[in-house]
Amino acid sequence: MTAILARLSRASAPSELHSRRAEVCPPSLRHAPDSALHRLLFWLLAPAPYDAAPPPSRLQSVRTDFLAAITDIDGEEAHALRRRIAGSRSLRELWHLRSELYRLVGVCHDQTEAERRLAALARHFTTRGPSAPSAAP
Repeated sequence: MTAILARLSRASAPSELHSRRAEVCPPSLRHAPDSALHRLLFWLLAPAPYDAAPPPSRLQSVRTDFLAAITDIDGEEAHALRRRIAGSRSLRELWHLRSELYRLVGVCHDQTEAERRLAALARHFTTRGPSAPSAAP
C-alpha cells in the first residue's frame, strides 16, 4: 500500500508534469518533392517522408514570425539576432535560433512571455506528443 501511495505522489509531482510537454523537433534537412514521380520516389526511399521540411518558399514567412517575436526588444543582442534570423537559409537554422530567442525574451521580459512566444513559433515545426512516463524500478 505504501509503495502505491509513493508511486502516485511521484506521478503527480511537478517535475513529472513538466516532462509531459510536446517536443518540438528540428526540421528535416530534406525538402518534400514537388512532382508526383519525385514524391513516389521520396516515399519509397526516404526513411521518414512525413518528417520532410516544408518547401523553401515558406521560409520567409517563418523568418517574419521570428522577427515579430523580438520586435519590441532593443539592444545589440537583439540586433545581432535579427541579422541571424534574416540571414538564415533554412528552417533548421531558425530552429536552432529558438534558444537564443527564448533567452533574449526571458531577459527582457520574463520566462512566461518567452514560453508564450516560443510556443507561437512551434507551429512551424514538427511536434511529438509527450512520452509516457517511465515506470519506476
